[in-house]
Amino acid sequence: MRIIDAHQVKGYNAHMKGKPSMRRRDRTAAKRATNVSIRSDLLNAARDAGVNLSATLERALAEELAHRRRVRWREENRESIEAYNEHVNAHGTFSDGVRRF
Repeated sequence: MRIIDAHQVKGYNAHMKGKPSMRRRDRTAAKRATNVSIRSDLLNAARDAGVNLSATLERALAEELAHRRRVRWREENRESIEAYNEHVNAHGTFSDGVRRF
């Protein structure tokens, strides 16, 4: 049995199919104008392809922030996870004698 940080995923449900989506309140939060610098070739290609730059940046930022939260959580809990895994390696889990996989 391994530890995962599924509880950190917004909208996580053990029976869900596909990726969890952003919460409704996150999608309806007030928006603010900002300036960003993008390589001109990427900007031109995105405009030619009809890419919604704001939506794409929001999605990329949400993914990056989630990634950083996961990395921080793993680092903050690294010692506990290692101790748990060592315990399981030494003593097994409660269901070792019952499971069929």
